[in-house]
Amino acid sequence: MNNTEDSLEIANGIYWVGVIDWNLRDFHGYETPKGATYNAYLIIDEKITLIDTVKSQFAEEMIDRIKSIVDPATIDYVVSNHVEMDHSGSLPAVMEIAPNATIFATKRGKAGLCEYYTENGCESWDFETVETGTELDLGTRTLMFIETPMLHWPDSMQTYLKEDRILFSNDAFGQHISTSKRFDDEVDDVMDDAAIYYANILMPFGSRVLKYADQVTELGLEFNMIAPGHGIIWRKDPGRIIDAYVRWASAETVPKVPVIYDTMWGSTERMARAILEGVRSADIPVKLLDLHKNDWSMITKEVMEAPVIAIGSPTMNNNMLPSVAGYLSYLKGLRPKNKKVAIFGSFGWGGGAAKSMETELKAAGFEIIEPKVQAKFRPDKDSLEACRELGIRLAEEATSNQVI
Repeated sequence: MNNTEDSLEIANGIYWVGVIDWNLRDFHGYETPKGATYNAYLIIDEKITLIDTVKSQFAEEMIDRIKSIVDPATIDYVVSNHVEMDHSGSLPAVMEIAPNATIFATKRGKAGLCEYYTENGCESWDFETVETGTELDLGTRTLMFIETPMLHWPDSMQTYLKEDRILFSNDAFGQHISTSKRFDDEVDDVMDDAAIYYANILMPFGSRVLKYADQVTELGLEFNMIAPGHGIIWRKDPGRIIDAYVRWASAETVPKVPVIYDTMWGSTERMARAILEGVRSADIPVKLLDLHKNDWSMITKEVMEAPVIAIGSPTMNNNMLPSVAGYLSYLKGLRPKNKKVAIFGSFGWGGGAAKSMETELKAAGFEIIEPKVQAKFRPDKDSLEACRELGIRLAEEATSNQVI
């Protein structure tokens, strides 16, 4: 293609017509330092079919890509795999151009679309509701729909193009990256980006992921390509991303220890570095992660992969620092499984951070490692030695408690 942002034929008669959001840096609380894409796909057959749309502010860009292939007014079918507005936001613009098109969605999908777009004339749109196994004849090709509730909304579904063995997977198997490339074999570190995406969006739904994997086996699906709603398209051994989801959903871990903290006057950071030295002395991978200097999304990926973590905060107003409180609230919503945690921190005339951290971490499902290591004012030699010993213990825990 002449322009790397033009429409792209990903298979015979099947086109990527999405958009690249180069400067997105926050996706409802999930930090996206690499930007994002919103993927939409156009199938040219006897029935012209658009699968998903893009954020509303990018509607014109998507429609221009469609125009480079076909008159958008000739679209016969629109498949809405998911109601969320990064995927459905341009649906009103499409339906204004192609008012005779039929929209295919789950029952919950139809209800959600009409709640969002009542003012856009949803009551006049032609809907067909589908469920797992429903097929749609396009002429020479056939679509089959697969309901995937809570991956990651109740309305979610995926669409499988049977003859080409392409899965349009919407929010599953994606990544938040902006790139002029469209395929996994053209982009470095894509599995790491996929892991960050899973940890921050799909980690709470691990049991659903495992049920989905069983469903794929039961349906006998094979994949030449997996085309998600965000990020690049998997065409090099696409089954590897499904295998990775099964590992992550099963809470498999590797021996590593993230040491996560914030500090006020440097005392808690000194303790964090002493813990790091203890872990490193046991030859176990360890990362020092200051909550003010690292993206929460990246930290969460490290938490997902580790069997044990350490979290530290100084005490302020008888509580942990707001940055630590915010991250623990974020982490609690993601509900990581089978994790142990060590709590550490410094305090001045009164404590309180350790207790409040313990409360939040227990609510998030963590097993607390005792004792907590605390230092008054600046940690002395004995306090730092206790931190190093804690690091050695965490290294042992990382080896003996990993889920494999």
